Amino acid sequence: MDFETLVRSRRMRRSFTNSRVERAVIERCVDLARLSPSAGKTQGWNLVLLDGADTEKFWSCTLPTERRASFTWPSLLHAPVIAVALADPDAYVERYSEKDKAHTGLGDGSHAWPVKYWTVDASFAVMTFLYALDDAGLGSLFFAVFNGENELRSALGIPPQMEIIGAIAIGVPDGSDAPGRSAARQSRSVSDFIHWGTW
Repeated sequence: MDFETLVRSRRMRRSFTNSRVERAVIERCVDLARLSPSAGKTQGWNLVLLDGADTEKFWSCTLPTERRASFTWPSLLHAPVIAVALADPDAYVERYSEKDKAHTGLGDGSHAWPVKYWTVDASFAVMTFLYALDDAGLGSLFFAVFNGENELRSALGIPPQMEIIGAIAIGVPDGSDAPGRSAARQSRSVSDFIHWGTW
């Protein structure tokens, strides 16, 4: 698939079969994601990957059983893989304390960073990962972890300094996807984004 087709056709998927996804396919997509831009080549992002029955660790923390009957997208829970995307501020402080970056002052601590590049880089990597999954014939949904974050951290052993960027459901779409709540919202035109020379 050429890149333009990939970008124009990729969609967030909310309904999956429970067909198993080979770990080698996921690893190949992560291999592409690791090539994303990264400040100082820090690459301070990680994925906690849950597959098969292990996905219940995620759902039991973020969507308890008593809330599932009224959940809008019940087939989302069929996704055979859940990835929890993490960004590591400490990795950037450590990297920018090294000799070639120390002059920036960014090694003084995360407070020294006017832009949180750990979040930027993790976001680049996640987007590349989503495109790679689509190109591999899989569906995916990136979504926020709004509920149960503390329980999830404990269940998955996520270190306290790690920022949870979001979760990614991965699998084979079952073809019954309903559009998301924002799907009908009008997209901005190209000219709306561009400010040549000045705002």
